Amino acid sequence: MDTRDPHLWKQAKARAGFKMHLRTYLFVNVVLWLIWLIISLVFQEKWGYYPWPIWATLGWGIGLISHYFSVYHGFNEKNLAEREYERLKRTHGL
Repeated sequence: MDTRDPHLWKQAKARAGFKMHLRTYLFVNVVLWLIWLIISLVFQEKWGYYPWPIWATLGWGIGLISHYFSVYHGFNEKNLAEREYERLKRTHGL
């Protein structure tokens, strides 16, 4: 017999998913920056100075921030539609 609240369970799964996303982001970006650092030290004059991992860090970071807001602040289409519907009901006296 499962006594979980379905809404809270869904929210818990979404938060766990975000935390896994964050861990993966941190791990992969640390590895990319270490590769860049090693290449920079070995090939100082040729390739190493351009910080190419910045593009992965920034691009993926934008997605991670979006994921954070959708999980912890409810900025997804369904929640926004529900809020807008409640606002319209209040303004129309329903």
